[in-house]
Amino acid sequence: MKNVFYILVLLFVFGCSSKKETKVIITQSKTPKQSEMAALMLKMYAFNLENKKLILEGNSPIDFPKEFLEIHTAKLTDSSNRNAVFNAFSSVYLKNLEQVFNAPKDSLITKHNITVNSCITCHQTTCVGPIPKIKKLLIQ
Repeated sequence: MKNVFYILVLLFVFGCSSKKETKVIITQSKTPKQSEMAALMLKMYAFNLENKKLILEGNSPIDFPKEFLEIHTAKLTDSSNRNAVFNAFSSVYLKNLEQVFNAPKDSLITKHNITVNSCITCHQTTCVGPIPKIKKLLIQ
């Protein structure tokens, strides 16, 4: 019995002191996947930020981004938010953005700010979180 005890102690000591391979297990994040609309709005933000820079440099934006037309079909984080109000604001945004591309240089700042304000107005009705970030797109 004594021998069994010593053997177990030896196995424990040597078993614990031997090098063991460590495996790293990567698990998926528990944060929800970004919705199509959230991804599209991030692109819109980046695009309008670039427009702001162009306008401040005295240049006009070049091409209307056709992918922004997906605002009418992109999946929302909460599909119940796609309602008549959302659809109306989406159409206003696209119309205002289109006017930026047709504006003479002396009214680019005004047209750009109207477009950005249409984003802010829409976000005041549903998703207020991004408003401070969106306000940074305005040209003072």
